[in-house]
Amino acid sequence: MSDLLPRHRAVMPSWLSLYYDEPIEIVRGKGNRVVDAEGHTYLDFFAGILTNMIGYDVPEVREAVERQLATGIVHTSTLYLLRAQVELAEKIARLSGIENAKVFFTNSGTEANETALLLATYARRSDQVLAMRQSYHGRGFGTLSVTSNRSWKNNSLSPFNVHFLHGADRHLPQFSGLSDADYIKVCVEDLRHVLVTAVSNDVAALIAEPIQGVGGFTMAPDGLFRAYKEVLDEEGILFISDEVQTGWGRTGSAFFGIQNHQMTPDMMTFAKGLGNGFAVGGVVARGDLMDAPHALGLATFGGNPVSMAAANATLDYVLDHDLQSRAAVTGAILIGGLREAMGRLPVVGDVRGKGLMFAVELVDPATGAPAPELAARFMAETKKLGLLAGKGGIYGNVLRMAPPLTLTDEEAREGLGIILTALGTINEEAGR
Repeated sequence: MSDLLPRHRAVMPSWLSLYYDEPIEIVRGKGNRVVDAEGHTYLDFFAGILTNMIGYDVPEVREAVERQLATGIVHTSTLYLLRAQVELAEKIARLSGIENAKVFFTNSGTEANETALLLATYARRSDQVLAMRQSYHGRGFGTLSVTSNRSWKNNSLSPFNVHFLHGADRHLPQFSGLSDADYIKVCVEDLRHVLVTAVSNDVAALIAEPIQGVGGFTMAPDGLFRAYKEVLDEEGILFISDEVQTGWGRTGSAFFGIQNHQMTPDMMTFAKGLGNGFAVGGVVARGDLMDAPHALGLATFGGNPVSMAAANATLDYVLDHDLQSRAAVTGAILIGGLREAMGRLPVVGDVRGKGLMFAVELVDPATGAPAPELAARFMAETKKLGLLAGKGGIYGNVLRMAPPLTLTDEEAREGLGIILTALGTINEEAGR
């Protein structure tokens, strides 16, 4: 048995959580599978929290990074011209659909969201921000302020005056019986009510995840954010789409998650999958918003030559292999198979998702109450069966999965089989 776990606990913070009662150390990977230090192989359905977007040991990414390393330049800072950074920014600006778009690169999604909030509050000269209930936008001081999940909030201090909206909480009794159209209508009326009761003039922005990550892959019905933006535009309030988890074709039905709502935001933030494991994040925004701040700024490590080499190669791979379409196909296999099995699995309260971003909500079969203990049991069972998954949700009872976009049909069916086997075991145990 490795001594790594006690060493980890001795020097790492206690709030740095680890999956499993016996945590694993991943030491090798190829394709969509990884190997732990004990030699066990797993089909990876969580991809380092949606980060290893095109799998492991991808020649195109590895070779791009090796070419950059061979130059001897791994860092120069943004005080010098960076060719790969400009090339990547040109691609992202074009793909975003945002008018006169400009791009600023950071190291993470947290930093990207902090930057977007800075741009919005500067442009609007206001500290008032709207966000969504159940949201998560990062672990920074500002991003925690717009996070609406008590498990992830460490204090009530905030640089912003924040109000949280409905839109991804269809499970609540007052909304559960509504159609998509009626739910959108109620939420829009709630937004208008917030704007006339809870804020003063000049709200800066609404920041929203098209699909809530930590929230358990809950999502607004398609069209809600377009309806929100119509109201926001009446007062000049900006819309920030947090695409840290939903970008680059993962939903299958759109390249960026917000495009499922048939709208273009004022800003989008991104990170995670773009670097396929290398640290990269950023903001793409209207040029007037990006250029507005009067003070100097830079990113010492943001957009460094190595991460840019990886990100350019990753984005090119996604586009060249049309992985958005692949996500639609394999996602349909997985989500369709899970929904088909729901009727015989009372522990499954809901199956939801788009493309290769899907979740299974576990409940007590007798009461329908959230069952986080069953989620923990599922994690242990799928680990034993050779599959890595994630969990989350505001009650800790949601299994969230997001395999690499390179997942094959055969791997999708293999993963589905493992998931259904684990759910069947849990369902049988819960019924005893």
